[in-house]
Amino acid sequence: MVAETLKTKSLGLDNRSRQIRRTIVKILEASRRGHVGSSFSLIEILRVLYDDVLRYDSQNPKWSERDRCILSKGHGCLALYAMLAEKGFFPESELWKFCQSDGILGGHPEARKIPGVEASTGSLGHGLSIGIGFALNARYEKANYRTFVILGDGESNEGSIWEAAMCAGKHKLTNLTVLVDYNKHQSYGTTYEVQDLEPLADKWRAFGFAATEVDGHSVEELRSVLLNLPLQADRPTAIICHTIKGKGIPFAENNLKWHHKNKVSDQEIQSMLAALEDN
Repeated sequence: MVAETLKTKSLGLDNRSRQIRRTIVKILEASRRGHVGSSFSLIEILRVLYDDVLRYDSQNPKWSERDRCILSKGHGCLALYAMLAEKGFFPESELWKFCQSDGILGGHPEARKIPGVEASTGSLGHGLSIGIGFALNARYEKANYRTFVILGDGESNEGSIWEAAMCAGKHKLTNLTVLVDYNKHQSYGTTYEVQDLEPLADKWRAFGFAATEVDGHSVEELRSVLLNLPLQADRPTAIICHTIKGKGIPFAENNLKWHHKNKVSDQEIQSMLAALEDN
């Protein structure tokens, strides 16, 4: 099966990827909780989107011509928050108030509270339907903004994902791109054990998408695909990003104890920082 044969390469992290991960560790140090594995598998996907692909204005988050990016797997929000703060959507000081009563950043993204968040997510399976609404609206208004939706692989068990995919294929939404963070683990088991998704790329093709697969930690591969969209002129795009849950922290990689971590200790914080120095 593709999930077994197309592995992510043993990529070391460059300085930028390490620094984003250090920021997330600092958030954990301040809050002592968070979805670690799910956030660390997302970082290169979000990095390339916000560095190289998306059109946005952090000082005018509702700019009508901005590209829309929806983190449907909202529990991976630590990576999104780190990126939005870096880009100036809100002050860095908000990061250190994650999940605190005097902050704006909750355990899942909230659109009405957080500049740069397009949709409130966390109840899994909704983001793609919202994204289709954005994409259809762009077509109706003859606007040229694009919509990107980041799905989890566990989330892809939801029937609502595939209902939405049928709709996107029917309407040939070439302004819509789906990225699947395919780390092959969900909260209580591997995706193979819980609900095998393979052949995943072929499923998206059957629903009317042009689909491809990349190493989701390779900045070069992600850029190569995302800077050349759509993959086909008459279809929405699906990009299967093969990732490692907890990427960058060896003792957290593919370790379900780190899916969501609370009461993070000082020793764990120091061990995470040390691991990033060695990666």
